[in-house]
Amino acid sequence: MPSLLEAIVEKYECFDDDTFDEMPIAIYVPRKNPRNMIPNLLVLNDCDIDSAGQESDLRDKCHGVEELDLAQNCLSRWSEVFKILHIMPRLKFANLSFNNLSSDINSAIEVYDDTGETYPCLKSIVLNSTNITWRSFRHILKRIPMVEEIHLSMNNYDVIDLEDDENCQHIQMPSVKRLHFTGNPVSTWSEVCKLGRAFPNLESLVLAECPLQSLMTPPPSPDSHLGLLSYPRQGSGFCDMTLDSPHDAFTHLRFLNLNRTLIRTWDDVDILGRFPALRYLRIQGCPIFEENSERQEYTEHERRQLLIARLTCIQTLNGGAEITADEREDAERFLIRYYMDKPENERPERYNELVQIHGKLDPLVNIDLTPESKVQVKIICGDKCEQHILDVYQTVSELKQKLEKFSGIPAHRMRVFYMDQHVCSVIGPEEMKFPNKRLYSYNIVKGDQIIVDSKK
Repeated sequence: MPSLLEAIVEKYECFDDDTFDEMPIAIYVPRKNPRNMIPNLLVLNDCDIDSAGQESDLRDKCHGVEELDLAQNCLSRWSEVFKILHIMPRLKFANLSFNNLSSDINSAIEVYDDTGETYPCLKSIVLNSTNITWRSFRHILKRIPMVEEIHLSMNNYDVIDLEDDENCQHIQMPSVKRLHFTGNPVSTWSEVCKLGRAFPNLESLVLAECPLQSLMTPPPSPDSHLGLLSYPRQGSGFCDMTLDSPHDAFTHLRFLNLNRTLIRTWDDVDILGRFPALRYLRIQGCPIFEENSERQEYTEHERRQLLIARLTCIQTLNGGAEITADEREDAERFLIRYYMDKPENERPERYNELVQIHGKLDPLVNIDLTPESKVQVKIICGDKCEQHILDVYQTVSELKQKLEKFSGIPAHRMRVFYMDQHVCSVIGPEEMKFPNKRLYSYNIVKGDQIIVDSKK
């Protein structure tokens, strides 16, 4: 398998081109061939790289690299990872996703004769699907003290272990602002809260496709009757991560993604409304939206309105445009009407708050504007005159066929005119020329007339 150095040489064809020195004409050209200049953004995905290569040569070529993407390679030894980070002192972004980094980091430190070097320029690190252990991750955090964005998706984490091995204190990284944790099998919010305590200034958290069933800490038992925010403290001390409420650990959180989690109660939505800084929320594909108390599925419009009405501070819901004042008021009125006929014990706390704002609203009148399917009209053909009941959903062509027996005129020789009883004295009859036009489009009502005539 190639080393990083070999992969760079192969991709950029690095060589020294001295042919210009032998030219008789003096022309200014760059000393280095442009292909020999390694870009600030170095992307070497899926190149089977398993090591760093000769350190001195690699340093000469990569000392200016600021963004490095080595996803889907064969790196498995932390000693090689540290060597790569060491020779790229300006590195701001590193993507190591889909490399198997499950090995013990302590053995790598011994092999590499590591001195605990830190990488203060590194602001973003991507470790998706690397199988990195919590022990290794804790060690990495100490090396990147200024990191702002971390990706830990798809690492099969069902518990969060961020306690320092040496002093049993929970690690704190105030610099971290964004954390991606998609696709990990963590199922309780009390575990997620450990992330919030470790990263107290966290502003963005992605938990999509995690099997979270509730935001309560601890999750309620089936026979639990605790109030919405009544969470007993189960311990004390910094190592104990039990919190009074689900949002204590997320005082700065502005963006939260809960798509395709297992959130299934509206009480959890009410909890989201109490996150002090939360402004942007994604919550789609959750069991809570599959059916309501009448065992009927919510429409997309109902879901959005009920969410907006409950989440007073959310500015953007599931992406898209910002929620306007008019949309919020419509949603709040919808929630009042939605719950007004339901038992009081099924109404959320938000219902009473909104009644105080908008008052008790009258139910909306259900007006059916669909046309009548059958109308009685007068059919006139010469001296003949009869009352007929017409299906207004039939076409003009179908009407002519049905009038053949009454009029004695073949359909292809027939002309049909519509007489509106209210305006016929002003505009006269209207010929029904279009064979595929349906009768209801003429706004036919009871008492109107249809005149049948033969083509000349």
